[in-house]
Amino acid sequence: MLTSPVMPKVQAVVLAAGKGTRLKSSRAKVLHPALGLPLLEHVLRAIAPLEALPVTVVVGFEAEAVERAFAGRNLVFVRQDPPLGTGHALQVARDRWAAHPDRTLLVLNGDLPLLRSQTVHRLLEVHARSRAAATLLSIVLGEPGAYGRVVRDGKGRVAKIVEAKDASPEERGLREINAGVYAFEVPRLLEVLGQLRPQNAQGEYYLTDLVGLLAAAGHPVEAVAAAEPSEAFGVNSRGELATASRLLRVRRLEALMAAGVAVEDPETTTVGLDAEVAADAVLRPFTLIEGRTQVAAGASVGPFARLVDSEIGVDAQVLDHCLLRECVVEAGASIGPFAHIRPGSRIGAKARVGNFVELKKTLLGAGSKAPHLSYVGDTTVGPGVNIGAGTITCNYDGVSKYPTHIEAGAFVGSNSTLVAPVTVGAGAYVGAGSVITRDVPPDALGVGRARQLIKEGWARLRRERTKPAGHQG
Repeated sequence: MLTSPVMPKVQAVVLAAGKGTRLKSSRAKVLHPALGLPLLEHVLRAIAPLEALPVTVVVGFEAEAVERAFAGRNLVFVRQDPPLGTGHALQVARDRWAAHPDRTLLVLNGDLPLLRSQTVHRLLEVHARSRAAATLLSIVLGEPGAYGRVVRDGKGRVAKIVEAKDASPEERGLREINAGVYAFEVPRLLEVLGQLRPQNAQGEYYLTDLVGLLAAAGHPVEAVAAAEPSEAFGVNSRGELATASRLLRVRRLEALMAAGVAVEDPETTTVGLDAEVAADAVLRPFTLIEGRTQVAAGASVGPFARLVDSEIGVDAQVLDHCLLRECVVEAGASIGPFAHIRPGSRIGAKARVGNFVELKKTLLGAGSKAPHLSYVGDTTVGPGVNIGAGTITCNYDGVSKYPTHIEAGAFVGSNSTLVAPVTVGAGAYVGAGSVITRDVPPDALGVGRARQLIKEGWARLRRERTKPAGHQG
């Protein structure tokens, strides 16, 4: 939790009702992902250290989908139907926040994925110290574009916010813009909330008009500058969504490199916000680390590798063109190139999975190896096992899945097929090219192939029989 001697008790309202028309999507705007997380998730994480209570989320377009996506998060949902603007959204949530007049009301847009917790904390500190009726987050931009302008009076005090569509030419020339994050004192806010009118180009009730109403009533309004201009970056289009993801990715990689992670090519590397990468790990070009993946010290991943919800141990290697999902790779193990490790698999210490090998729900014991061209599924492999090229475990009969057990020190020859359920005992051998349908006892040899037959001169006789008439030589 972010604490401060002047930190007020806080409640929050997050505005998440928008459709995001320019996204051209049937999905709610705040559910679109930036760096793997929904836009609304980024905002909720930014305010989480404040321990705001309650946190009210105003939903509208695809409201049920948003509520399902964030169920069980101790959030209060209020539906805005029909959507008549941001001020109207605050009005429909009034019963929630007005019930706590002693708590500062934090209001923020749900499409600000780059907003930092520290910035919100600083906003609230300034608000508490200044005893303002409202404090807003602002940013100075060289090209303010479509953002609302912060208008100040002759003494430099915040007088109002004017939306770009409603601004005069002089106001459009202002460079200080509104970031969409506000702190309000509830009693002062209630005095002016009913004065909102839809007198603007959109015909909507603007939340931003509350700033002007408070200032006109003689209540002080403060503005706090964000640390980075990107914190005010709201997402309204696919292009802006891509830009937000890129900025988040750069911020994330800079933090990892500052903590000692070797990122060889930041321009082609992506690490999700929930992933953990230890110092001295190496991320090679075109590496994608997603979900709750953990990469330990000394591990190397890539190039062209994708890891999802996986654990990579100390000094392990994930080589070129590998896909790993929901699996564990223990210390010193090696994966790839061109390997696919599917959910439920665990690769033991110093084990090796080579090129064009697929593992599914398989435990590969310490020091064991499947060097190339194999499929091993629903299998428990003991330590020190060799699985030859072209080996397949037949774990599915079209109805059910069955297990295979390959015990310690066993050797499975190339091009073998193990038809589950079956066990290859400790120290046993399976002859190359075998189809094994019965258990092979420990230290035994299992061979399941036809006996080789040699017919001397057969090829020469065949050529003579098939030679065209009149052919010479």
